[in-house]
Amino acid sequence: MLKARSIHKSYGQLEILKGVDLDVKKGEIVTIVGASGAGKSTLLNIIGTLDRPDKGQLAIEGHELSTLNNKDLSMFRNLKIGFIFQFHHLLVEFNAIENVCIPAFIAGKPRADAEKRAKELLDLLGLGDRLTHKPNQLSGGEQQRVAVARALINDPALIFADEPSGNLDSTNARELHELFLKLRKEFNQTFVIVTHNEELAGLSDRRLLMKDGLIIQ
Repeated sequence: MLKARSIHKSYGQLEILKGVDLDVKKGEIVTIVGASGAGKSTLLNIIGTLDRPDKGQLAIEGHELSTLNNKDLSMFRNLKIGFIFQFHHLLVEFNAIENVCIPAFIAGKPRADAEKRAKELLDLLGLGDRLTHKPNQLSGGEQQRVAVARALINDPALIFADEPSGNLDSTNARELHELFLKLRKEFNQTFVIVTHNEELAGLSDRRLLMKDGLIIQ
């Protein structure tokens, strides 16, 4: 599903990633842990195609991404990758279903098809009665589930999550973690998750430790 080889990244004189190798299989839940500054989020941004490495190769579903220009890479990202962040980044002027539909609209999907799929996802995530609620009318856990539905709307190959439960209380965090397991069971969804939450790390198939710009365990 994902193959990264010898990924290097520096910002000025500061070397963040020092030759990271990573393989992820379809249907895996992989967590990346480590101290702040270890390079976890930088790695996630690169394998999520939000940033480019200085050196190294990255392939997703057999597509070598270094050969794509920015426009084609953006299109690939929208169709193949879903993102969940610590802060949900919902658009406050749009309701739940409208927020979920945005990636589908960017991909050029018909409104009726996008809204049908968004309703299905929100219902699956327990938000079937909150479709027209705006973010400020939703709890923190509900907002994050809307963000999860948005990440799933284009049936991505991979979902990348950066501290997805970091802004939630323990109950909502546990529900989110259980949701990831449910999505893997029902859709064979693949996740790569950066987290400081040891409970979430313990639920994953593989827990990778980063230190000083490398995966060491």
